[in-house]
Amino acid sequence: MGQPFEPPTGDGIESVELKSALEERYLAYALSTIMHRALPDARDGLKPVHRRILYGMRLLRLDPNTAHKKCAKIVGDVMGDFHPHGDQAIYDALVRLSQDFAQRYPLVDGQGNFGNIDGDGPAAYRYTEARLTEVARLLLDGIDEDTVDFRPSYNGEKEEPSVLPAAFPNLLANGSQGIAVGMATSIPPHNAAELCDAALYLISHPEATSAQLNTFVQGPDFPTGGILIDAAESIREAYRTGRGAFRVRARWAKEDLGRGTWNIVVTEIPYGIPKARLIEKLAELLQERKLPLLADVRDESAEDVRVVLEPRSRSVDPVILMESLFRLTELEARIPLNMNVLVGGLVPRVIGLAEALREWLDHRRVVLQRRSRHRLGQIERRLEILGGLLIVYLDLDEVIRIIREEDEPKQALMTRFVLTEIQANAILDTRLRSLRKLEEMELKRELDTLTKEKEGIEALLGSEKEQWKSITQQIRAVKKAYGPETAIGRRRTSLENPPDTAGIDFTAALVEREPITVIVSNKGWIRALKGHVADLSGVAFKGDDTLKIAFPSETTAKILVLASNGKVFTLDASKLPGGRGFGDPIRLMVDLDDGTEIVAALPYQPEGKLLIAGSDGRGFLAPADALVANTRKGKGILGLDGDATAALLVPAPEGDHVAVCSADKLLLVFPLAELPELARGKGVRLQRCRQSTLVDACVFNLAEGLPWRDGSGQSRLANAQILEKWMGHRAEAGTLMTRSFPKFERFGR
Repeated sequence: MGQPFEPPTGDGIESVELKSALEERYLAYALSTIMHRALPDARDGLKPVHRRILYGMRLLRLDPNTAHKKCAKIVGDVMGDFHPHGDQAIYDALVRLSQDFAQRYPLVDGQGNFGNIDGDGPAAYRYTEARLTEVARLLLDGIDEDTVDFRPSYNGEKEEPSVLPAAFPNLLANGSQGIAVGMATSIPPHNAAELCDAALYLISHPEATSAQLNTFVQGPDFPTGGILIDAAESIREAYRTGRGAFRVRARWAKEDLGRGTWNIVVTEIPYGIPKARLIEKLAELLQERKLPLLADVRDESAEDVRVVLEPRSRSVDPVILMESLFRLTELEARIPLNMNVLVGGLVPRVIGLAEALREWLDHRRVVLQRRSRHRLGQIERRLEILGGLLIVYLDLDEVIRIIREEDEPKQALMTRFVLTEIQANAILDTRLRSLRKLEEMELKRELDTLTKEKEGIEALLGSEKEQWKSITQQIRAVKKAYGPETAIGRRRTSLENPPDTAGIDFTAALVEREPITVIVSNKGWIRALKGHVADLSGVAFKGDDTLKIAFPSETTAKILVLASNGKVFTLDASKLPGGRGFGDPIRLMVDLDDGTEIVAALPYQPEGKLLIAGSDGRGFLAPADALVANTRKGKGILGLDGDATAALLVPAPEGDHVAVCSADKLLLVFPLAELPELARGKGVRLQRCRQSTLVDACVFNLAEGLPWRDGSGQSRLANAQILEKWMGHRAEAGTLMTRSFPKFERFGR
């Protein structure tokens, strides 16, 4: 056996607290994600991967007027030189830059299959080719003229730009989406001509607010068009704060087919919605019978979008049909606005419209100054050379003699003619054929031209006004190239007010209208049987549960449910469980307090009236509309004292009298006019119930008689002559039911 293994002594091992190590490393990761991956720079509107792709394509000389090159070559060069991440990530970014349905102003001109609006992916990069577009050329314009800072690439072998010169307002024109750590960005595309107008106004009015700039920038301009339906105030507020959202709808038109028949044709869909997924969702809803107004959907798209929607019948209102589709499908989309960008390339911050344009304009001024200084340096170097050459032309023979005879001609020239080393080198590099008289005149002409240009650049650098004047000319040139009269510059997304739908009942439009019978058990379980079922003797219940309430209704109806604590809840009949099982507890559908029970249920009748009362005999007439609750919490309608509970909720049709009955069979009939109409409250006393409780009530026409049922379920009618004995006024105790009401069970038919 060998020597036993000696454990390490601990030398070179450093103890680190886990908490601090995690914090430090996660912070480094978060900063890397924010700075180098997810958030765009406010100046050129690009993330590092996009900037590296454009710069890499420039190095490959893929200008707009050159031939396309394989995307595999582009991806390989960008990955090898600048972006040390996956090739698929680079290719995905490259593809998106070329898609005219994703980018308002594409930066890459692709050749081959680059995906489509249906959501299909692109071909592999070995099959596709690409080059830069004119917009990308504007973003890169002047990059070789010291306009921006460069930094070493990831391996230190090459240099990459930290930002592009950006002669185009790319941040807002093309927008950006990204998710970082703890923050995200979402900027929709805008119209470049409108942005240029706003920028020009901002140059002449530096203190302009985002609200003032909204005169020019009306809202997003999506590459897929659509209709923006937000109010002007909400749009202004979103641009002021840099946060908000826009509602975009598909563009549609009614297409007349003759003989009263018609279809709806959708020609533009909301931004970022794959068409195939949209149609799939429509077909799914059709199959589930959730679109009763729609008969069929067809995709007849070729180059342009054309989705045909066929109505169920010619009598369908196209506006109601489309409004119902907007509510249920992605024909209406919500596009978020979160202008979280890297200000100055360093600080992540949410900025408004005015600050976003100001960042771009300030960057353009810096680019102009740096470009001018770079050009000034070139001119000064050339002027120095020209000055030396012109001196030499005064005595060419001496120059030739020095070059022929001196051992150190450069030093001799510098001494004899008082020249700099650069001038002497230029003279020694001059060809003999350039020593013509004509060449001397050319040099003098060039000297004069460069001197004038130098004076102009110095004047520009010395005057802020001249700098902004030059930037104004550049922006006007961009606006002319991408103005509203050009094919790419024309606004695609229009701003419109949505139709007024306040009086439309969309429940009926969104649900297929079918007859049902609603059944509520004593233990509070509810279900809906198909059709109007008269004989309920065969209906089964769970355990020892029994039937409590049953009534006919329709799938489009709302069901009002009264709980024993005086709250009224609203259920959609279309969402009730079917009649095959035992149904579901109402408690699962509404927020029912502990210890409360379901007392009554009935279908909601718009503009109708209901009589609501408690076990203590107090109640009132209530408009049905006031009882409808839009949330699970319901509405507290009936106020109760002490141990009293809600006892009944019955319809109050066009009657003139009320009949009330207590548990000890005391009946009272009084005029309906004695009851007040309230939206909520304790109400007034209907019947004096000292030793008993109120159990039933009915609103009826005295001339037609009081309907009631006996214990065997037989329907009976008590006419005015019979009821004379029980006629009285509200709040009386009533009179005992005698042989006139044998085996009385309840009021109603």
